[in-house]
Formats: sequence, C-alpha cells, structure tokens
Amino acid sequence: MRVLVLNGPNLNLLGHREPHLYGSTTLAEIEARLGELAAELGVTIECRQSNHEGVLVDWIHGAKGAFDAILFNAGAYTHTSIALRDALAAVGLPTIEVHLSNVHAREEFRRHSMLAPVCRGVISGFGPLSYLLALRALIDNKRSES
Repeated sequence: MRVLVLNGPNLNLLGHREPHLYGSTTLAEIEARLGELAAELGVTIECRQSNHEGVLVDWIHGAKGAFDAILFNAGAYTHTSIALRDALAAVGLPTIEVHLSNVHAREEFRRHSMLAPVCRGVISGFGPLSYLLALRALIDNKRSES
C-alpha cells in the first residue's frame, strides 16, 4: 500500500509557528515518525508540503494510479478550498483529513471543513499523534475493504 501524505500552507513552519497551538515538533520530525510507523506496518509513504493551492491540486490529481490513499493536512485551505475538495472527489482515493489542533475548540471559521464531506474521516486535536492515528486508520480501512 502506498500513501501520499500532503501538507498545506504554513506547515513547513511547524516547531516555530505558534507553538502554544501546534507544539514544538517540526514537520520533518512528524514525517520521520510517520516513516517509522509506515515501515512497521509494511506500507510506503511519500510526504510533500506546499504553500500553493494549485500545487496541492496537481499532486492530488497525480495520486490516482500512483497511490492507494491520501493523508491530508490542508491547513487553512481546509476551510476555504473548493478546488481541493473537488480534486479529492475526482480522484476518489480514500483520504483522511488531519489536524494537529482541535479545530472545533478554536475560531468559528475553523470549525467548517470544505474537505470533510469527501474524506473517509477527520482526526484532529492530538498534535503529531493525529498523523499516526490517521495513517493507522487509512491502513485499517483499506485492508478491511480487501
């Protein structure tokens, strides 16, 4: 199984950006933990990050046929991007939306996701553990379909 891990805007600043909300763990550290878990579970991951919506859309389009699932932290685009929502719907790959913080305990505008309706699930509020939980959920879900 191959999983594409996508991260949206400002996630490249993890570890430095608002550590009271997002913690001190960097994106590279999260990706390393994901890589360890993926190896343990016998799956392959590829991690990418972009601050540009169109690049994320292109990566989602390119995932069809190359990956079996997507783990996606779209950052602020979660709440605004119909383009990302439509791209996920178009490729039809099982996707889990992931967030470090509990978006439902934050500003009102963060409580609505444009992506959730086309995702298998949403995991938020567990810091870096959210990514590990999402990877496990994708794998378990995909294997139960087989």
